Amino acid sequence: MNVQKGISREQMWMISLDMEISEDSVVRLIDLFVGHLDLDKLGFTKTKANKEGCPIYQASDMLKLYYYGYFNRIRSSRKLAAECMRNIELRWLLHQLKPGYHTIADFRKNNPVALKNRLEGKPFVPEPMSPGSPIGCDMD
Repeated sequence: MNVQKGISREQMWMISLDMEISEDSVVRLIDLFVGHLDLDKLGFTKTKANKEGCPIYQASDMLKLYYYGYFNRIRSSRKLAAECMRNIELRWLLHQLKPGYHTIADFRKNNPVALKNRLEGKPFVPEPMSPGSPIGCDMD
C-alpha cells in the first residue's frame, strides 16, 4: 500500500527552534516588544533575582507568556502551563522555560496594575522615546 510514513520517534535529529518558528509569527513580535520595555519603571515586581532561595522567573519572560495567552485567547494559568510543555512557539519564546500554573497565577496576582496599564489605554511603545528607538515592527 502506498502511504506516507513518519520518522521513527527514537531518531535523533539536530534542528534549531528558531528554524521552526515562521518569520511572521506573533511570538517574534512579542519577543521584540517586551525586550524594549523597562519593566521596573512600568511597575512589575520581582524583576531582580534574590540571593537566597530558588531562582525566580524573569518578569520579561512571564510578560511574554501573558501576551502570548492574550493573543491566543488562553486565560487559564493551567492551560498556559500546559502550552509551555507542548507548544513549540512558547518553547522558543520562553527559551525552553516551563513555569508552573501557580507561578503564572502569582505573576498575575502580584502585578495587576502594571498588566492593566500595558493592556488598556497605555500605548504599546518603548518609554521614554529616544532617537532611533523602534516604535513599530513590519513583519513583511
